Amino acid sequence: MSALPHDATAPPRYAALFADRYDEWFAASTTDSTVGFLAALAKEGPPGPLLELGSGTGRVVLPLAALGLTVEGLDASPEMTAQLHAKPGGGMLRVTLGDFSAPPGPEDTGRYALVYAAGGTFAELDTQEAQRRCLTSVARRLRPGGRFVLDAHLPEALATLGSGTQPVDTPGGGFVLRTRTLHPARQQYTSDYAVLDGGRMRHVRVSFRYFTPGELDLMAEASGLRLVRRTGGWSGRPLTDACTHHVSVYELPA
Repeated sequence: MSALPHDATAPPRYAALFADRYDEWFAASTTDSTVGFLAALAKEGPPGPLLELGSGTGRVVLPLAALGLTVEGLDASPEMTAQLHAKPGGGMLRVTLGDFSAPPGPEDTGRYALVYAAGGTFAELDTQEAQRRCLTSVARRLRPGGRFVLDAHLPEALATLGSGTQPVDTPGGGFVLRTRTLHPARQQYTSDYAVLDGGRMRHVRVSFRYFTPGELDLMAEASGLRLVRRTGGWSGRPLTDACTHHVSVYELPA
């Protein structure tokens, strides 16, 4: 993939490069089930606002807000956040620009009833230390009895898929080719995107760190969070050997 002609000035992360076309190129088929899962979970816990880690262009946070929930966002990309704020209802949402693995400020400590990371966002923290910092930060953001939810690949499913190149379905036009490369020795994989749009080829690489559910549970426990539910996806299906992803729900004990 690195041999493809690409824009050498492209930013090191996809957010700035893809912000204006992200919704067209990466529409997620799981949005409705993600929103439904989170809305139902919000009714189970203590009252209080929700926080999305990596709120992006608003794929999940805006539908949740439309249901009448108080939802806020935290994202590192001003370009993505500008897209969110430009959408109907987006201008009313509080979105903080920053690193979601960093400790919260005093105003956000103990503020949230539910924190979530959807679309594999948590795995974009590509070292164990960054993931541990994030879990510690989440625990500090939660109210007693509050929940943290994330989705992730199962490592066995990644191993089965292996490394390879495939086109990305892009309903909005353009052409996106993704090459996934597994790096088992360091428990990571990279996704290289080649984007042909308007006659110009651009290239960007995103790194991820994968983990077993058991490792995730240990990291969460060390941060003061305990597992209360694990499913085979946002639909709530049971986790079985046939699943490729899991959705895990953790709680900060009251």
